[in-house]
Amino acid sequence: MIIRRAEVGDTPAILDIWNPLIRDTAVTFTTVEKTAEGLADDIAARGGAFLVAETAGQLLGFATYGPFRAGPGYAHTAEHSVILAGDARGRGVGRALMARLGDQAQAQGIHVLIAGVSSENAGAIAFHRAIGFTQGAHLPEVGRKFGRWMDLVLLHKRL
Repeated sequence: MIIRRAEVGDTPAILDIWNPLIRDTAVTFTTVEKTAEGLADDIAARGGAFLVAETAGQLLGFATYGPFRAGPGYAHTAEHSVILAGDARGRGVGRALMARLGDQAQAQGIHVLIAGVSSENAGAIAFHRAIGFTQGAHLPEVGRKFGRWMDLVLLHKRL
């Protein structure tokens, strides 16, 4: 398995992983699917803060981070996403991506990474705890998708 910086050419494979989760699951609260143009712009803008894992030319997943909140007081805190293809789960891909992403974030002056996870995504909560994240908050009914209110769990890790 190779962990590397995402490239604009990875856009179709990332969309194939990400958009079904947006469209069909409660792992993200967003209902707006990613577009090729928007994702390509995001990859270009984030540079080393957008990583992919691949093996034998197949994209297994990605991890990225961006600002947690606006304002200079939050400049050293970032919120991340880590998303894997279904067949990549449970194989250490997420751990490898997050280890490299944490190193990259720390090298760029990030002190704390934040994970915002749907409370319905027990696997993601357990994953984050297993890699050293601590739950900081459980926010009831702050998201809405599929006609129902959903809770958000915030986890954090000092780098």
